[in-house]
Amino acid sequence: MELLLVRHALPIRVEGGPGPADPALAPAGLDQARALAAHWAPRVDALWTSPMRRARETARPLEEALGVAATVDDDLAEMDRDADAYIPLEELRSDPAAWAEAVEAWTGPEGEAMRAAFRVRVGAAIDRVVAAHPGARVAVVCHGGVINAAAADAIGLGSALFFEPGYVSVSRVAAHRTGARTLLSLNETWHVDGSVAPTGPGPGGRVGA
Repeated sequence: MELLLVRHALPIRVEGGPGPADPALAPAGLDQARALAAHWAPRVDALWTSPMRRARETARPLEEALGVAATVDDDLAEMDRDADAYIPLEELRSDPAAWAEAVEAWTGPEGEAMRAAFRVRVGAAIDRVVAAHPGARVAVVCHGGVINAAAADAIGLGSALFFEPGYVSVSRVAAHRTGARTLLSLNETWHVDGSVAPTGPGPGGRVGA
């Protein structure tokens, strides 16, 4: 079977509110989610999503196009799901001190146990998707950290954070119920940047079992 690991669309910035930050999509993000559905819905058999609002809202146009409700899996939530603020990375980079602090939290030695636990729970969620849909193509709408973890497992990479997925980008993994994984692509954005869809195994075909 084939996994389409989809990063959520652009969310709004949230700071200073009570409880964990769970932002909605920005107007541009809603457009991105509709573009995602327009191009990928005809190529998708099933849909799973993170419980976080930005992922649920990104998945909604796909749900409408497919006429199905997405399966919501709590283990597909982002690593920082309990944070009290959400600042899009492109905005965070404009503050060097805040960016350095975030990078240290995500990649520094003090976060090693957190990252290991995160990778285990993401792996468990991905295994559930694979087991539930043999031979199918399944879109999994989630988060950059989740995609990094799943892609890293597919290629045997020690680091669970090695690239930055674009908004509504698609990274494809061929997966078998035996546990075998093959990374087919990273960060496809042709459906939102106006480029031509790739040919060969991928958007029009089926791979894996």
